[in-house]
Amino acid sequence: MATHNSNLQRWMTGLALAAVLLLIIVMGSPVVLTAIVALVIVIGLWEYNGIVFGPGHRAEKTESLLFAFLIPWAVLAGDARWIAAILTFAMLIVFMVFLWQVRKSFPDPSSVMKVMFGLLYIPLLTSHFVLLRKLEGGIYWVLLVLVIGIIGDTVALYVGKSLGKRKLLEAVSPGKTVEGTLGLIAGSTLAACVFGYFWLPGVHWIHFPVLGFVGGIIGQLGDLCESAIKRSHGKKDASDLLPGHGGLMDRMDSLIFLAPFVYYYRIFVMG
Repeated sequence: MATHNSNLQRWMTGLALAAVLLLIIVMGSPVVLTAIVALVIVIGLWEYNGIVFGPGHRAEKTESLLFAFLIPWAVLAGDARWIAAILTFAMLIVFMVFLWQVRKSFPDPSSVMKVMFGLLYIPLLTSHFVLLRKLEGGIYWVLLVLVIGIIGDTVALYVGKSLGKRKLLEAVSPGKTVEGTLGLIAGSTLAACVFGYFWLPGVHWIHFPVLGFVGGIIGQLGDLCESAIKRSHGKKDASDLLPGHGGLMDRMDSLIFLAPFVYYYRIFVMG
């Protein structure tokens, strides 16, 4: 009964999020999408800070959230110099705040590394959704990322539960199996091909099996990387924000790796 309730809660939360996302992407402008991406980034980085810092560290958490909020807007502005400037000044200011707080004979700069890694990991990668939206037909490229990631994860969940026997990487994510991962890759590939056929008919069909197959693998790596961060700090979920799903980062972990892959494939391979 508990498992049934958990699955129902998971589906209800997932469907509600999917409906809101679809409405925002289809009906909203790039500015609206950027605002939502900025909100997702701030929540995701708040969860990350809770994992890697724990209680306290108010200065590090505050400065990271402020810079995180600025990054997607710099991406929307369309000038790489703004992004480079924000990351550069982030490094300078984070280091200066660290020095100002030093009270020990042997200062530990690990807090600086945690802040800067967090800024590269969540805000920079997630902001590729904004870059995708700015492409010609950008709505469909954003949707393609969601389709590949969400369908792949869903297929992996049920294939893993019904057929999974061999652990994929037990030390990082005990629940993931080789069979579930194969299901994920198959589901992602099929989903990309179907989506491309109906909604991106002007794009040569050969690209969609590649996007789905490679994208499924990259998305799984994103999931495993987030799991590794949580495991290294003794956490199972990023937070309890989403009923039945854990934290926002537990839902976004594969997508924030997948969005940059699809974007750079689109501009460098497809031209």
